[in-house]
Amino acid sequence: MDAASLFLGLLLGALLGAAIALGVVTLLARRRPEEAGLEPVHESLDHLHRLLAGMERARATAHGELREQMGSVGQASAQLKHETAALVTALRTPHVRGRWGEVQLRRVVEVAGLLEHCDFVEQPAGTNDEGAGVRPDLVVTLADGRQVVVDAKVPFTGYIEAVQAEDRDVRAQRVAAHARQLRTHVDQLSARRYPTAFRPAAPFTVLFVPSDGFLTTALEAEPGLLEYGFARDVVLATPSTLLALLRTVAYSWRQERLARDADQVLEVGRRLHARLSTLSGHLTRLGSALSTTLTRYNETVGSYERSVLTAARRFDDLGVAESPVPEPDPVEATIRALRPSGDLGHLAPAAAPAPAEERDGTSG
Repeated sequence: MDAASLFLGLLLGALLGAAIALGVVTLLARRRPEEAGLEPVHESLDHLHRLLAGMERARATAHGELREQMGSVGQASAQLKHETAALVTALRTPHVRGRWGEVQLRRVVEVAGLLEHCDFVEQPAGTNDEGAGVRPDLVVTLADGRQVVVDAKVPFTGYIEAVQAEDRDVRAQRVAAHARQLRTHVDQLSARRYPTAFRPAAPFTVLFVPSDGFLTTALEAEPGLLEYGFARDVVLATPSTLLALLRTVAYSWRQERLARDADQVLEVGRRLHARLSTLSGHLTRLGSALSTTLTRYNETVGSYERSVLTAARRFDDLGVAESPVPEPDPVEATIRALRPSGDLGHLAPAAAPAPAEERDGTSG
């Protein structure tokens, strides 16, 4: 190999190395800006990862709390189902059913504003015109003295069975049975003749149905049940309608009390007027006596001055007395007369009469 070939090889190797070095530098220069531009993306991805991790932890916590709450709801539902079954079983007992109706009736009466033993009496005993003993749940006394009898012993076993029935035909049968039971109870109340045992009483008996749903369900099977009761002097009333009735009774009682109080106020006013007339006569006579006394006093002072003071002044002139005899002043006063009744409303009270010294322009 000659020198020219060696030099040419070295030159080519140097050029190739420079080209490789330049390519590496260029590649590195291109990668650095790209990596610097991706740094915000990496930060956003890290932040998103942290958010997702926090959301996952919150979801796990909420899922645990939800599972706990669902367990509590399940327990409460089971307990409510048990209590409801116990309540239904209890309401099937006639005694408990009647007591519940009485409690409902008492609440309605209290809300209506009636007072026990004044406006109503619970479970009073009586005897009807046939000699049979009766005992309604409530007797309400009206303002005019009349009484309204209320009975709350309503059978609703058929209603409970209708609510529990899942088959439509079975439910319709139970509803029809409930309506028949209510109509039978209407006949029983009509036969007891409550109004004849509490006289004077309204010519009807109120059958209190403890729930609006009881009557509404019965009317589905027998729409003419209300008219059936009216024909037998039995009025079917739910809590809402009975409350309206009792509020009307309470209002009539209040109006009666107001009228009675007004009569008492009128009577007291009449007595006061008579006593004022008597007092006015006494004041008139006292004024006349005062006027007469004033005249007699002035006459006495004049006589005293003419007959006694003249001689007493001689003692003063002779120097016998240590001090002069005091001279009484005449009394001049006017008795105040009453104004006519038409002038009392717009005239101010008159001032008291001035003393005699001020009227005469002298001082004592």
